[in-house]
Amino acid sequence: MSIVHVTDCFLPRLGGIEVQVAGLAREQARAGEDVHVVTATRDAAPGDGYEVHRIAVRLPWDLPVHPRAGSHLDRVIAARWPSVVYVHVGAISPFAWSGVRSALRLGLPAVVVVHSMWDPVVQRCYRALDRLASWSTARVAVAAVSRAAADRVRAVVPGLPVAVVPNGIVPSAWRGLPTQRPDDAVHVVSVGRLAARKEPMALLRALRAVSSDVRLRATVAGAGPEMAVLRRYVERHGMGWVSLPGRLDRQGVGHLLAGADVFVNPAVREAFGLAALEARTAGVPVVARPGTGVADFVRDGVEGLLTHDLAAGIARLAHDREERLRIAAHNRTTEPTHCTWPRVLAALRSCAARV
Repeated sequence: MSIVHVTDCFLPRLGGIEVQVAGLAREQARAGEDVHVVTATRDAAPGDGYEVHRIAVRLPWDLPVHPRAGSHLDRVIAARWPSVVYVHVGAISPFAWSGVRSALRLGLPAVVVVHSMWDPVVQRCYRALDRLASWSTARVAVAAVSRAAADRVRAVVPGLPVAVVPNGIVPSAWRGLPTQRPDDAVHVVSVGRLAARKEPMALLRALRAVSSDVRLRATVAGAGPEMAVLRRYVERHGMGWVSLPGRLDRQGVGHLLAGADVFVNPAVREAFGLAALEARTAGVPVVARPGTGVADFVRDGVEGLLTHDLAAGIARLAHDREERLRIAAHNRTTEPTHCTWPRVLAALRSCAARV
């Protein structure tokens, strides 16, 4: 069976959509499918058992859009004539939505997977688009990566069926790494893109508030436009115990989590939180906001803490070693089974069966 994934962004760009689409394509190819990824990312990485097709032009800031995407997508998709077209969208994803239109023109079933939390402005845009193009009644199935993200999509078109297809993970890849512990400070870590919408500054403020009462060491890994702002904040407030190592590869993230006591995801609008899932699977207690995608695999007081007050959550786990170790032991000995690849692929197939 032939499968096509359409996505604006792809590796080596790093984000939830990029990592998830690459994982989906890899796992489907290993299962014997003929898999193709079509992307507007100019420097897209070659596939691991699947083929990558670049439909890209040189634009300022390497924007992943194409002014004539439709005709190019028609040609690429028609040449493969897939059994299903999976289209991966964020907030506003013009190239990906061109993939939906191509699939409909060719009479092929399409599944739209939403990877972001649609805020009120984005929701208004999609309501207007539905009035113009009636996308909610087209021959497509709609899914989102978490219950929270699915609720935001349903709010645009009440009654619209929206399935949940979570991000996938290989649990064994995040377990059994040697623990690295240079001192007895409580090591708080976070991994993610350093962009304002991910709220890394809220994390630094929380860490600073807690540090006056307990000995901390912190590592905030990732790259992005907020890096310079974060470095200035750390220097201005004498927070030399906070490390900003930049972007880490998968092995580097694994070693970081092996020596972590607490993982924090500070984002209020987190559609899923793959790094938090990796931390939870590695046995690290997670602190995150309620009402986000993290709540799909972290229960308050079980796999971590869900709280609007990050400082309070960090302080609670930093002070209460017994609770921290209890949560860590639970996380190490249980798997988030609904996020393993067999379950994710089954959820995708169920969406395709609807169309």
